[in-house]
Amino acid sequence: MSYYTRVCPSPLFPAARLRWERVAIFFSGYSVYSCMVAVTVWNENQHERATGPANAMYPDGIHTTLAETLTSYGHTVQTATLDDPAHGLTETVLAETDVLLWWSDIAHDVVSDATANRVEQAVRDGMGFIPLHSSHESKPFEALMGGTGTLRWREEGEREHVWVVEASHPITDGLPEEFELERAEIYGKGFDLPTPDTLVTVSWCDDGTVFPSGCCYYRDAGRIFYFQPGHETFPVYHRPVVQKLLHNAVTWAAPNEPDRPCAGQS
Repeated sequence: MSYYTRVCPSPLFPAARLRWERVAIFFSGYSVYSCMVAVTVWNENQHERATGPANAMYPDGIHTTLAETLTSYGHTVQTATLDDPAHGLTETVLAETDVLLWWSDIAHDVVSDATANRVEQAVRDGMGFIPLHSSHESKPFEALMGGTGTLRWREEGEREHVWVVEASHPITDGLPEEFELERAEIYGKGFDLPTPDTLVTVSWCDDGTVFPSGCCYYRDAGRIFYFQPGHETFPVYHRPVVQKLLHNAVTWAAPNEPDRPCAGQS
C-alpha cells in the first residue's frame, strides 16, 4: 500500500498539450472551497503490469495516476491493489477511508467475497464509493446495485462526447457543458443497473450510441458515483476535465462532516 499526503499544490501542470484546458478548469471552478477527504484508490493493477499499451499509458498503474491527481487537489490519498494482503482493504483501512475509488476489469472474481462484503457494508455505513469504468461488474458494485452490471461495449478508440445534464450538481461544478474524449471505449445498450437517483452526465458517440456515463446512487448512509470513461489504454485519467470531475465526485461522496478542513477556509 502506498500513501500520498501532499496538500494543495497548484492544479496547473506544465504540459503544453493540456495547458489551456487546465487554465480553463482552474478559472471555471477550482477556486471554490475544496474539502480535504481521506481517499483510498483501489486498482486490480493487472493490465498495467504487462508490457503493452496499458503499461505505456499508466506505467505506475491507474491507481497512481488517480492518487496523484486527487492529492494535487488537497486530499489525503492511499492506494491498494488486488495483490495486497486482503486486497489492501482491511477493516482498518476501510474505517479510515472517507471515499473509496475502485477500478477493475479482468479480475472481478478474484476479489474475495469477504473483501467485497466489507466494502459493501462500509458503503452502507456511510463511506463514499466511486466505481470507475469496467468496475460496473465488480462484486461490491453489483451487490450495492442488485444487478449484474452487464452491458455491450466496443474497444476501438472512438470519440466520446460527455454532456453535463445536471449543471447544478456538485459533481459538475466548474465543468464545461460538454467535453470530448478523443479516444475512448464505447459502452452502450442493455446496462443492467437500476435507474440512477441522479444522472449528471450522458455520453454520446458519433454513431449515435448514448450511455448514462455519470450516475449517482444512495445506499443507506452511503453515496455512490459511477463514472463510465476510463479504459486502461486511453488517456482519460490524464485529462484535466476528468480530474476535476473526479475531485468533485470525491468531495460529494464523502460523509457529511461539518468539521472537515477545507482548502481556502481559515
